[in-house]
Amino acid sequence: MNIEKVLDVEHYTDDLFWFRTTKSEVWNKKNFQPGEFTMIGMPDSSLTRAYSIANSPEDDYLEFLSIKVPDGPLTSELQHIKSGDDLQVSHKAIGTLLLRNLDPDPCINGNGRLWLISTGTGLAPFLSLARHPEVYEYYEEVIVTHTVRVNAECVFKDELEKHGCRVYQTVTREEPANGRFPDRITDRINSGRVFSDLGIDQRDFEKHRDRIMICGGPSFNNELRAMLEDKGWEHGTMRSPGQFVQERAFVETIEA
Repeated sequence: MNIEKVLDVEHYTDDLFWFRTTKSEVWNKKNFQPGEFTMIGMPDSSLTRAYSIANSPEDDYLEFLSIKVPDGPLTSELQHIKSGDDLQVSHKAIGTLLLRNLDPDPCINGNGRLWLISTGTGLAPFLSLARHPEVYEYYEEVIVTHTVRVNAECVFKDELEKHGCRVYQTVTREEPANGRFPDRITDRINSGRVFSDLGIDQRDFEKHRDRIMICGGPSFNNELRAMLEDKGWEHGTMRSPGQFVQERAFVETIEA
């Protein structure tokens, strides 16, 4: 583990915050790839948790999203960090949400469509991917979906759109505002409403063109994976790229 300094902290709600740290020179030896996560812990503690890195590898800092759990083993302390504090941050990054784990076939003719489907802090690895120019060399269209509990947790929409992504947000526990939609994203996929909302012919949503990355709570991940596998989509790995990939490394995440 390496010690990094906290540079900035922003609290969005009582349950969600963002923070930025320094990025030590040790990262120059082996930088992270967009979509990967690393381990974070408080100083002088052996307890660590997996956190997706939210910024681009080219940046000279590290960014993260975190929930706040009052009695959480880590987040009960992490939520109180401020600029100048020390954090343990592993300089090794791993993960499955990598472009190379997706079958590149639809990209050959420049008509591939990438879906980045997230709940809560599962948005973080997709921020890293959306901020990385290589993504747009592979895919003609990038759609980021983000399901949260309340409107205030809908973050980074403007920036994602500036990068060229289409952003589709759903809110589950209060009336959606500012063009957002109700319900969980899995419900809107099953009903076909996500496609009509985005102006996509549902018949064009198929494994020969579309690729999907999934990151969220365990029940969401499992439900969406089962939906795709029932339709014949294959989960991708480094050895065997597929039509979708999911990240299952996280213990603490927002369940929307």
